[in-house]
This record gives sequence, C-alpha cells and structure tokens, in this order.
Amino acid sequence: MKVGEKMKGLYIHIPFCQKICSYCDFCKVFYDVNWVNKYLKALESEIENYYLKEEIKTIYIGGGTPSCLNAKQLEILFSLLKKFSLNKMIEFTFECNLNDITPCLLTILKANHVNRLSIGIQRFQSKMLDLMGREHTYSMAKEKITLCREYGFDNINLDFMYALENDDEKKVFADLKLFVKLKPEHISCYSLIINEHTLLAVNKIKPLDEEIEANIYKKIVKYLKRHGYNHYEISNFAKKGYECEHNLIYWHNNEYYGFGLGASGYIDKVRYTNTKNLLSYFQNDYRREELILSKQEIMDNEVMLNLRLIKGLNRKEWLEKYHLPLEEAYPIKPLLKNKELKQKKEYIFIPKDKLYVMNEILLKML
Repeated sequence: MKVGEKMKGLYIHIPFCQKICSYCDFCKVFYDVNWVNKYLKALESEIENYYLKEEIKTIYIGGGTPSCLNAKQLEILFSLLKKFSLNKMIEFTFECNLNDITPCLLTILKANHVNRLSIGIQRFQSKMLDLMGREHTYSMAKEKITLCREYGFDNINLDFMYALENDDEKKVFADLKLFVKLKPEHISCYSLIINEHTLLAVNKIKPLDEEIEANIYKKIVKYLKRHGYNHYEISNFAKKGYECEHNLIYWHNNEYYGFGLGASGYIDKVRYTNTKNLLSYFQNDYRREELILSKQEIMDNEVMLNLRLIKGLNRKEWLEKYHLPLEEAYPIKPLLKNKELKQKKEYIFIPKDKLYVMNEILLKML
C-alpha cells in the first residue's frame, strides 16, 4: 500500500473450535450452534457501528476455526461482507482446519471470492501432534490440498511450528520436507511460545533450548530458500508474488479493521482491542481498550513492524510520512557502524544473521 493511500485491511475473528489445541493462546471457545448464531448477529451489529465505509484492500477471516461453521452459518457470515466496499479488494484469506475441507466448504468459499487459504497443519510426526492436541496425517493433507487445487485455489499457506519439547533438527526437517512436497505457495514458520493459561503451560511443558532453536531457525531459512521460497518477513516465506498482502498491511503499520471477539484494529491513529468475554460481546459491548497514539508511538510502531521485514524500512517513504529524517528520530548511525543494521539503497534493515536477536537491536533503537 502506498504512502497516503486510504484503503484498509479487514480482519474478522471467528472464535469457535471443535477442538482446542494445547498451544493456542488465541481467543477461542468450543463450537455451539446457538452461540454461533448469536455471535453472527452481534458481529453484524459491531460492523454497522464501527465501519466507516472506506475501500477494503484485503480480508482475513481467522480464528479460532472459521471452517468449523456449518454451511448456513458460513452463508450468513459472507452476507455480512456486502456491508463493505470491496471494489478494490485484491486478497481474501480464509483459515481452514484440514478436517473441515470438503467439496461443500470449498464451493462456498469459491462462490464468495475467497482466493487464499491458510491451513494450520503445524507438523506431521505423531508425537508432535499428540503434544499439540491435533490429529492428521501427511496422506490426509495431500488429499485435502489436492482437493483445494481441483476447486481452483492456487494460493495456499501452510503453518509450520517448531521448537516443541524434545524437538530436534532431524524431526523438524523430516516434517518440513513433507511441507515442501505439498508445494504450498506460502509457508509460515513459528517457533513454539508457551503462553500462560494454555494446556502446555498447565502441563509444565518446557520450551526448547534457545541456542538449539536459533540454530534450527537459521537452517530452516536456508532450506526454504533452496526450495524457491523468498524469506520476506522474519517468520514468513513465499514463492515469488505470493507474499501475504494482508499481513504486509500490519508490518507496514497501515490501518485495518478488526471485528469479532478479541480482535484488534488500528483506525484513525487509534489502536483498539475487543472484549474476550462472549457474554459482553452478545450484549454489544465490543471494545475492551482504545488507545489514541501519539506521533512518537506511531513512529515507534512503524520501526518495530517494518524491521520484521527482510527488506526493512524505506527511508524515503518514512520521510514522506513523518517529515523527519530517520537518523534524526533514531540512533541509526551507531547501529550501522556496529553492523547491527545495514543499508541498501533506500532501505534500512536487520542483517539476516541477527534476525534472531532483533529485539535487542530494537531496544537500542527505541
């Protein structure tokens, strides 16, 4: 999105799941048909209250597990999108669970202009799946993705997770090779973070040693590059032309709507987070927190988010946006001298060999 462009991203959260994964820290509840029906009515009301009629560039429907909704509920959900200006929409992502992918689901998604699928596979080895509370096989994944291709879906992301307890290089790459074999256009690679209140935390599962984790990450980057995936963001890899446009809105610090339970958004210099209380949401009490950002806070966010991108932060666009040279706002020169930052043409970026310690570099900047 160009500097000054008014188009927005749109995220819609569907918190319902048939099964709760042990590592998941997202806002979620078990699927209940009556709750879903009430939720969709509340979601419609939230949209009517807060949407300001701008053009929408990207849509991302996530969760939870949006694909667990039945056909009638999906049609109601997609009917809500008629409230938005979508003439310039270029990307529409829908998150799916492998078990939910059927001809019926794919027909509905195709009819409603979804053009990108994100499938949370994570791993294939049985011990890792048991730890995560998931059930699927490589054969199932191959069958389901083949079905997606038959229905014309040519932009598919697969989520891959590493650094689980007792994980090691051999286990990681045994699974990653199978991911590549499925030929997705995009792979999101996340190291496990054990968040409070998840089943993993309750069961006192330990994270992988940081040094082992960092070494695995570096080898993942090299491996995916060899197989034609461009490493364009710290955790994301894509075939040429398949970078996630919706996530790029986040990383470029551009504005987006977040609708639904626990969703976050950034509109008119206000960052907001919705309630995670389902009863409050049913009663149309949506917003939990709203923060009006100062210019300094907006600039700090811009630095932190853009430096997640391998390309980095564009100095020319920064100057157009804030009318202040980047080196006057932040201590760029000493970090360039210490090679903790690098510069290429208009871009300032964190070198690839220092991505795993990017938080330390950001602290020095901010």
